[in-house]
Amino acid sequence: MGHELTGTPSEPFVDTATAVGEGSYFINSEAVTLDGGWELETVPADVRGADEDAVYAGTAAAGDQIGFTYNGQKVEITYATGPDFGIWAVQLDGQPYLEDGEPVTIDGYNLVLRYDETTEITADSEGEHILTLINTGDKSAESRGTRMALSQITVLPPLRTSNLGAVLGILILTELICLVLAFLLGPTLFKGLAASMSTKRAIMLALVAYSLIAVWGFFLDSVIEFWFLAWMVAIVQGSSQALSRSLYAAMSPTSMSGEFFGLFSIMSKFASFLSPLVFAAAVAIFSSSRPGILSIVVFFIIGMIILYTVNVDEGKRVAKEKDEEMLAAATD
Repeated sequence: MGHELTGTPSEPFVDTATAVGEGSYFINSEAVTLDGGWELETVPADVRGADEDAVYAGTAAAGDQIGFTYNGQKVEITYATGPDFGIWAVQLDGQPYLEDGEPVTIDGYNLVLRYDETTEITADSEGEHILTLINTGDKSAESRGTRMALSQITVLPPLRTSNLGAVLGILILTELICLVLAFLLGPTLFKGLAASMSTKRAIMLALVAYSLIAVWGFFLDSVIEFWFLAWMVAIVQGSSQALSRSLYAAMSPTSMSGEFFGLFSIMSKFASFLSPLVFAAAVAIFSSSRPGILSIVVFFIIGMIILYTVNVDEGKRVAKEKDEEMLAAATD
């Protein structure tokens, strides 16, 4: 129940006395049983477009089959397709594997020979299962034969599941508790803090919160954490935007508000382009979205450094002087 609630994965699948656990198993390993007239073939790396050679087991005889007993839930089958390939049946635990109530088959026909094609098979539950792939001897109308060739079978990590209703319930309950505490204890605990906190400090606090959100996002490992991060963003987003515009307006001459907020808008558009660009670059370099999320912290830190150097009182004074100059010039 805990895994379903939080969205955290189960423990990794391990080998048992009768089944193999999580990992990849080549077609010529002891974990895979070949029944029939299978022939092994080594496919060179350059033919596959890969770094290493791979062993494929192939057959064209109807009834030849592959057996694989594993401990897990989802497996990935790696196979070849080509102009002389046929149709294979898929069985799970001795029964046809169904999708939408219909038996699943793999049609190996393709106009040209291709290696390292994949298909995923998912059992209804975690545990020990027997996967069987059978050459039916059938073929599509375009195919010239009934070949069947496979390279490896991979037992994938546990699936992540979550109960959306329970997660939303926890968030709502947390919100209600916070509202009650804010009503009962808020005036006593935070009245002085709110009075002493300037707009600049409030924005700085929002940037710190955003930095923590980005760091937490890097280590994110469950669905419920994602929802709490979204909740934190919702708390910070509106107030930070409103306060930043308020502070900017306070340091802008009223007579030049159009020019100042035009610049503000342009810089916002530039930020909306630059941040995704940095995110995409980090994802491309590290092949993961986690470093991309963490990279956004750089912008928050730069924002805090720039904001720290801003003299708000001086900005308000200069804005007021500019308004007085413009008013005097208009009355002359």
